[in-house]
Amino acid sequence: MGSTTKEYRPSDSEPFMNERQRDYFRRKLQAWKEEILEESRSTIASLQQDTVAEPDLADRATSETDRGLELRTRDRQRKLIAKIDEALRRIEDGTYGYCEETGEPISLARLEARPIATLSLEAQERHERRERVHRDD
Repeated sequence: MGSTTKEYRPSDSEPFMNERQRDYFRRKLQAWKEEILEESRSTIASLQQDTVAEPDLADRATSETDRGLELRTRDRQRKLIAKIDEALRRIEDGTYGYCEETGEPISLARLEARPIATLSLEAQERHERRERVHRDD
């Protein structure tokens, strides 16, 4: 991998989602996925270590709480990986980076911060406002 790829940052001065940008986000997503998988492998390893019977009730309760937390974390990781895979599919089919609601390009800054975003910031805010209104009913 050349040093230029390392320093490359997508910019608004180039065509949106050109090959270089797609490649950049593909790598970013894959690296993120690797990181999550690595984390989940260590989670599983620690879960297996902790399965040793705890004689003390307080220790057992603590370990049950930790286990619940670990399982919730794994569930979140699984959902995140599904979203990353979905984003990688969108890169392949050419829909990545475009808002699902408006079809407008999602800002590069937003994609940089949240590479799995499927809505532009405006659409996301509308969506959250709608959810808040429904929640308050």
